[in-house]
Amino acid sequence: MSRLNTPVGAQDHAEGPVDAPVTLVEYGDFECPYCGEAYPVLKAVQRAMGDRLRFVFRHFPIVQSHPHAGRAAEFAEAAASAGRFWEAHDMLYEHQNALTDADLLRYGKALGIDAPTVTAAFDGRYDDHIRADFMGGVRSGVNGTPSLFINGTRYDGERDVASLIAAINQASGARHFDGSIRRMLLV
Repeated sequence: MSRLNTPVGAQDHAEGPVDAPVTLVEYGDFECPYCGEAYPVLKAVQRAMGDRLRFVFRHFPIVQSHPHAGRAAEFAEAAASAGRFWEAHDMLYEHQNALTDADLLRYGKALGIDAPTVTAAFDGRYDDHIRADFMGGVRSGVNGTPSLFINGTRYDGERDVASLIAAINQASGARHFDGSIRRMLLV
């Protein structure tokens, strides 16, 4: 079973409390169709788990298969520099089939990030961060996207809301779903 090679730290994009009982790390590619399918599932898991989950996103652009993934990661990092990473993350997955430079400029405008800032993102200034994410994934056994790690252990189970919540609850020591999670799953 693969383990997360690079501990979660200040360099990561994270949502949720630092002291949450469970940390879910995704190695993702903004152009990957499987990541696109996982996106609403992971959002539902985050809503269901609330403060009991910290979600971390790390870049793993597979540019050989997804020619716009690298630029999308650079755009997300430009958005992060403006404090808008998660808005950019969501926008990229919600518009996954439109990731050209012109699209990214349009998304930047929608997020209040000016065109020079978006364009500057493509000059290599974020390459070290993206490469560090990618290489951390390689060292952790990531060979495709999305790759998920629950409290540092690779999760290769089913990618539906109920299965992920069950695995997260098991990692946190919870024995069953509480009523609020059951209600969220029925929505």
